[in-house]
Amino acid sequence: MVRCLRVVFVLLVASIVSSQSYAEDAAKLNVLFIAVDDLNNSLGTYGHKLVKSPNIDRLARKGVRFDRAYCQFPLCNPSRASFLTGRRPDTMGVLENSTHFRKALPDVATLPQVFSNNGYFAARVGKLFHYGVPNQIGTPGFDDPPSWQLALFPRGAERDEVQRVVNYSGGTNIGGALTWYQSDAPDEQQTDGRVATEAIRLLEERKDKPFFLAVGFYQPHVPCVTNQKWLDLYPMNKIDLPREPQNVRDGVPSAAFTVNPPNYGASEQDLKTFTRAYYASISYMDSQVGRLLDALDRLGLAKNTIVVLFGDHGWSLGEHGQWQKMSLFEESARVPMVIYAPGAKGNGRSCGRTAQLLDLYPTLADLCGMPQSGAEGNSLKPLLENPRAKWIHAAYTQVSRGPMMGRSVRTERYRYTEWDEGRKGVELYDHDKDPKERRNLGEDPAHTHTVAKLRRLLRRQ
Repeated sequence: MVRCLRVVFVLLVASIVSSQSYAEDAAKLNVLFIAVDDLNNSLGTYGHKLVKSPNIDRLARKGVRFDRAYCQFPLCNPSRASFLTGRRPDTMGVLENSTHFRKALPDVATLPQVFSNNGYFAARVGKLFHYGVPNQIGTPGFDDPPSWQLALFPRGAERDEVQRVVNYSGGTNIGGALTWYQSDAPDEQQTDGRVATEAIRLLEERKDKPFFLAVGFYQPHVPCVTNQKWLDLYPMNKIDLPREPQNVRDGVPSAAFTVNPPNYGASEQDLKTFTRAYYASISYMDSQVGRLLDALDRLGLAKNTIVVLFGDHGWSLGEHGQWQKMSLFEESARVPMVIYAPGAKGNGRSCGRTAQLLDLYPTLADLCGMPQSGAEGNSLKPLLENPRAKWIHAAYTQVSRGPMMGRSVRTERYRYTEWDEGRKGVELYDHDKDPKERRNLGEDPAHTHTVAKLRRLLRRQ
């Protein structure tokens, strides 16, 4: 009898412990972390009149859309290393695409590591840490193995079709030029389609335990790859290019420009054709985002899964005659960013406060009750509860020109930029009056006080 009672007691304790463990797992919020390569704010939810992005738009209606969000460095490796470690590019010494962040920070705990160390399954599908597109698609690239318990690198049809690429800007680096082509492969055979398929499989397999699933989509990174059905959304007669004043470069430091001559000297027809492909590849990528969101709903995960979606940096489409990234103008520094946190009071609203990709690390750690030691950003949790809450934080972006550095600070009203600490010129733009940054007020005597104030702010980052 005593022996039976002991057995019953042991089974009862085990059941209680198991129930407690299950309850603790159930109480944990999952994270679906979606990074999109070279995605600017050309999205319906940000007011673009032509681009169709219904799935990102519906996520924005559900969560909080950040209207003034900025990257730390408009280049893949520095930006991605920054938001995945929570450290600034200067802290890591990562200012180009060839330095791994662990060279300077060998023991840093990345964002997925923090989750893994706290009982989560941490996995990566697609491009999270940097690697070259398109040539390194399907390889680990510049991965960080300690960050993941599982890393998958799908390879789609476009990796084997690079010989079909059309290049409007010249050069041999097709991953850094105005390149695109129309593929005959169906959506699910492209890399982003395979990324979504693998991510959905992991959601199905891991739905009963807490997870941090990072999903990296490749489009619209060049070469923009799309098929006819997405191109059909954008008739050529609907494609417009920025109409810049002839004097738009007057009074602007030469370091601000990377594309010389403006627009690469390409024809208007070629520029419109490329822009059409960029828009079409956004719509294709958006459809794959939709598959992920549908899977969350189907699996009953939407109610307890934080969803974050953002672009790793901006991308210029002819503004100031500039294309691609690596500038400190608004189009290159600004990023789309949407955060849905279950139960957050700010859900369904937009936020006009300045935010940074650097803030993602402390925000997710804060939402999930995890340590964030050393993170240099700020938790956005107060803004997820009240998008109009008092907020004193500016956003900082930097970019290199060889050994020289350009640094920019963005407040809700102004952008202030210094090249080589001001020795190679300064820029000041009043976004209340000049949202396209067409009039540099940096040397205007009437704005001396504003320049001095923002210079001090820039040095406080």
